[in-house]
Amino acid sequence: MNGYLLSASVLAFVVGLVHTVLGEILIFRKMRRDGFIPTDGGNVLRESNVRILWASWHVLTVFGWGMAILLLWLAQQSLVSGTFRVLEYTVAASMLVGAVLILIGTKAKHPGWVGLLGVAVLVWFGGTH
Repeated sequence: MNGYLLSASVLAFVVGLVHTVLGEILIFRKMRRDGFIPTDGGNVLRESNVRILWASWHVLTVFGWGMAILLLWLAQQSLVSGTFRVLEYTVAASMLVGAVLILIGTKAKHPGWVGLLGVAVLVWFGGTH
């Protein structure tokens, strides 16, 4: 088993979990009136904007967990093929670009870039070993 890819898988899952839980606690809890889906955007966002923001927020978690499952599967493969490398490089590049976007967009004040960069580096190391 490839320990780097296994570690990347676990980290990707944890980043997704933290993203969802803290998003609900720090952002969406304040935007809920009565229902499960937040709808109160105050004077800034319409209800439809809040709904898509909430859905998009959690879709990122689902995509991250999908990548975590893919990395777990890749970690268990004993043979390395070109197809596997393409998958590894795609995940690593996606995580790296995501990390850069968060780093620049938040002026490094949001810690998410560290988690995504960690996944990217672990996947890159996993692909070279």
